[in-house]
Amino acid sequence: MESILTIKNLTKKFGYLTAVKDLSFTINKGNVYGILGPNGSGKSTTLGIVLNVVNKTEGSFHWFDGNTSTHDALKKVGAIIERPNFYPYMTAEQNLKLVCKIKGVGLNKIEEKLEVVGLLDRKNHKFSTYSLGMKQRLAIASALLNDPEILILDEPTNGLDPQGIHQIREIIKQIAAKGTTILLASHLLDEVEKVCSHVVVLRKGVKLYSGRVDEMISSHGFFELKCNKETELLAFIENHPSFSNTKTDSGLITAFLKEPLSSEDFNKQLFENGIILTHLVQRKESLEEQFLQLTDNN
Repeated sequence: MESILTIKNLTKKFGYLTAVKDLSFTINKGNVYGILGPNGSGKSTTLGIVLNVVNKTEGSFHWFDGNTSTHDALKKVGAIIERPNFYPYMTAEQNLKLVCKIKGVGLNKIEEKLEVVGLLDRKNHKFSTYSLGMKQRLAIASALLNDPEILILDEPTNGLDPQGIHQIREIIKQIAAKGTTILLASHLLDEVEKVCSHVVVLRKGVKLYSGRVDEMISSHGFFELKCNKETELLAFIENHPSFSNTKTDSGLITAFLKEPLSSEDFNKQLFENGIILTHLVQRKESLEEQFLQLTDNN
């Protein structure tokens, strides 16, 4: 598989603080990668290093085949790592013309990219009249002007209302569907679960997980249970080889599986032991539950 970015044993220290520690992962062409972690986990620092904005302390990274200088490689990268910064008194089209001149690309892409982000009908409106979501969408259009092989976004939906968040996520999916590789940093589990194919989970600069999102959430799931004989039910689950642990909240028992077990078989076993359920739902573990388990155990 063709690699776009390879990071090896990357470390960044700010004085006594280690922001990124011995980080390694590879981004392959055509996927949507999420760097997921709480604030202060090293996401923005990692992006800053590969974009030559922040100097690394140790380790290495290379773009594409490794034979291209970072300066030349960045010509094939589109990135938004800070709040959109355009001239407020100029229209969207005028602002993008300026970006084209700076990037040395033709003006013929402007309308096409404005259409991608749903702003073509607002191209003659001044930037100062745009909502926060529209400003972010214009920034994405600007990052796409050079038809980049990879689009890098740092917290792309930060501060947006639910409608704005939905619009940005749909745009990201559309861009990815056309073959552009995407790397986005986010502290929102929901964002990564809905948008990304792969995820790197960071905590305090350390990688906790790296791989496919669907593999991260391919656990055996859990049962949500209610029963009038709660004590007997809990004792039965505790002695059952298929369960790892349970939690109880306001009469609802959540029993986590460590191996496959169908709800039909489980219900039958309970019935044969004189335990009748009033509520039984089988669920898959969400990325959030997986993430919490990862960060709790480290």
